[in-house]
Amino acid sequence: MHKVLVVMDVLDEHKAILEGISNEVEVKYVPSAKVTAGDLEEVEVIVGNLNPALLVSCKNLKLLQLNSAGTDGFTADGVLPKGAVLANATGAYGLAISEHMIATILCLMKKLDLYKMNQEKSEWKDMGPVTSIYGSKTLIVGFGDIGSEFGMRMNALGSKVTAIRKNIANKPDYVESLHTMEDFTACLKDADIVATCLPGTSETYKLFNKAAFDNMKDGAYFINVGRGTAVDTEALCDALESGKLAGASVDVTDPEPLPADNKLWKMPNVLITPHVSGGYHLKETHNRIIRIAAKNISHLVKKEAFENLVDMKSGYRKNI
Repeated sequence: MHKVLVVMDVLDEHKAILEGISNEVEVKYVPSAKVTAGDLEEVEVIVGNLNPALLVSCKNLKLLQLNSAGTDGFTADGVLPKGAVLANATGAYGLAISEHMIATILCLMKKLDLYKMNQEKSEWKDMGPVTSIYGSKTLIVGFGDIGSEFGMRMNALGSKVTAIRKNIANKPDYVESLHTMEDFTACLKDADIVATCLPGTSETYKLFNKAAFDNMKDGAYFINVGRGTAVDTEALCDALESGKLAGASVDVTDPEPLPADNKLWKMPNVLITPHVSGGYHLKETHNRIIRIAAKNISHLVKKEAFENLVDMKSGYRKNI
């Protein structure tokens, strides 16, 4: 019997999917905050994000299936028991987060945030010229599931898309050019919209610093839905305050949660959301995570290769 421990939130319909995989699978549900060492002793699969410190008790673990695309805290040496592999939920979040990105960039470009403020003051006032996605140039830094979903939508709306990722093979038709990080600075110069979907790693830490913002086009827009640590918050504030950037949308910040006294709250033309573009806010995201987990449990039963395996050095899903 293959023992599966589910520590993420699930609905009844999700339980039906997981429990219907095979009569060789035994599924137990324990919220991550209530998991004990005893719950982990015989478990072969964990579905959901668990405190990494507890994994030392998982002597029989074969697969840790995260409910997140990010792998922060799980890829360090010694975190996973010997013989266990890590899989993430890449593929589940692209729809929700890319739509969030589209919504925020349109809000900024059409000055809807300013009109909302006028509405709150009962003020009928023309806020002047707006800009358009059509005819713009978009740079996407971090071109996995989320970045590619965003790029596809921006292209459909008339933007010329450039992307940066580790592997430049298999360029999608909707991308005008594909680059590696070696071209990062050069790619910044012509982009009207710069979006980062990068994970939080030592390589991405404060990648978007003063030098990066200085190299961006005057009047560009900036979006961060990856990790807050990829951005120097002080440098972002300076770029907004000086008018170097026309606007910014950040769903993640550094620090996070963003303290009430952080100056970013008061910056002009910035939209701040509290890390909500993903999660389970869109039900389809929740459903997709369960489908990924169910496939991998089925692969375990059938002794097949797992999907969504993570490269422990980069923190990305393999073959991305």
